[in-house]
Amino acid sequence: MDRLENTIALLSEFVAFPTISSDSNLDMIARLANLLEQAGARVETFHNPEGTKANLFATIGPERDGGIVLSGHSDVVPVTDQEWTHDPFAMVRRDEKLFGRGTCDMKGFIAAAVSMAPLFAQRARTRPIHFAFTYEEEVGCIGAQALVESLKAKGIRPAVGIIGEPTEMRIIEGHKGCCEYTTRFEGLAGHGSAPDRGVNAVEYAVRYVARLMELRETLKTRAPHNSRFEPPWTTINTGAVHGGIAHNVIADHATVDWEMRPVQASDGPFVRQDMQAYVNDVLLPQMRAVWPDARIETETMGEVGGLEPTETNEAKRIVAELTGANDSDVVAFGTEAGIFQSMGMDVVVCGPGSIDQAHKADEFIEISQLSRCLDMLERLAGKL
Repeated sequence: MDRLENTIALLSEFVAFPTISSDSNLDMIARLANLLEQAGARVETFHNPEGTKANLFATIGPERDGGIVLSGHSDVVPVTDQEWTHDPFAMVRRDEKLFGRGTCDMKGFIAAAVSMAPLFAQRARTRPIHFAFTYEEEVGCIGAQALVESLKAKGIRPAVGIIGEPTEMRIIEGHKGCCEYTTRFEGLAGHGSAPDRGVNAVEYAVRYVARLMELRETLKTRAPHNSRFEPPWTTINTGAVHGGIAHNVIADHATVDWEMRPVQASDGPFVRQDMQAYVNDVLLPQMRAVWPDARIETETMGEVGGLEPTETNEAKRIVAELTGANDSDVVAFGTEAGIFQSMGMDVVVCGPGSIDQAHKADEFIEISQLSRCLDMLERLAGKL
């Protein structure tokens, strides 16, 4: 079986693991560990506190600093309420495309990297090649944050990271951060005929969202003059509002799920401090004037820093040589790249498939994209 067909076979196997972020990824991690060990890699797994999920970190080549990391997340987004034309966890090959949940985002890259492990084992003499496969990227990059701490504790210091998110094999040297929050409102229930006697949590949640929308417009004026992002400013999105039980009942509970994607580090504190001041100075005093026990609390679901473009970037140089690309770009979507950059690594995002196919029904990756990725990795093997 040639390398491309082997990669396709591995991808089919990986898609069959239903590693939705809310569920365990242990079976897939065990299979990845087995494959890499067969190729001669030194493999370690790091479990989450509950023991239900794990990160994998494997190394081929000499035990020394300065290695190159190939990184991908094992989890996928849910398929609930999506109209798939086939079983999302049984890969289908049709018209030179591979359909299935995770084919594009991002088990295609994982399959390509693992398929190349035997060649890396033959070639890696002067520089180690590392494999980093994580959990819960789709819900706040939780696994990658834990993995970085594990690597720091062990004194493992790679120099370069290639994050294989779907970029159509373009080099991405920067992306925005992603900060997700849930704000909960607790008011006082009552009969809808006497709204002044209760504290309507839904109404205060609506006012909170209105403030977020005002800030969204303000952020447009804070865009750096040289921003390469599209849009060039920090964005805010209200993802969901929940609350209330009936037309004639004053709602005593409500929640707002919202996010922002900072284009510069200073925008995060700017938004958080403004919203907290609005809560403390305006909303809460009005709520507590009616009911002293009213509350508004914000839970941080995840705060992931962006990937900052840097003047010198060894990862960018290496991948440009491997792919023949003469340029690089920035994107609005987030990845784990900034987390690895925080270790002092030079990092780029480059992988097979298009982000346009991610998270959708009938997600797919073009076979030609996998072939291009394998070509890049084969050239990388020649540089180890």
